[in-house]
Amino acid sequence: MVPVGELRASLPVAMLTYDMHWYYALPIALVGNLLPVPFVLRFLDPLTRSVSKVRLFKRIIDWVFARTRKRGKMVEKYGPIGLAIFVAVPLPGTGAWTGAILAFLLGLDFKKSVLSIGLGVLAAGIIVTSLVLLGRLAV
Repeated sequence: MVPVGELRASLPVAMLTYDMHWYYALPIALVGNLLPVPFVLRFLDPLTRSVSKVRLFKRIIDWVFARTRKRGKMVEKYGPIGLAIFVAVPLPGTGAWTGAILAFLLGLDFKKSVLSIGLGVLAAGIIVTSLVLLGRLAV
């Protein structure tokens, strides 16, 4: 559930460090990655409004939003499909948290955003799991 690493970090750790089978690790990682999404989408607006009253927090929020907007050109162009693709890319900074922030910033529909982020997280989970399993075979 932690931003940045999300399932991109938890799956390799679970499978390689803790020797967890992929069919246990993947569902746990998916649930953990998706659990905060509806809350982020629902409460980001009131949270940013209240926290932005403090100058330091406003600067941090502005920086995060500016950085997220730069990465969101594809989402802006293709909407929910672009959001799913953006979240599916298994690189740091393209996961569910960033996807939720992008959906909020672009004013995308709540249900479509949750669905798009969910599909993206599922795709990322399959990609990361496949890469870890392929890496195990190569060793």
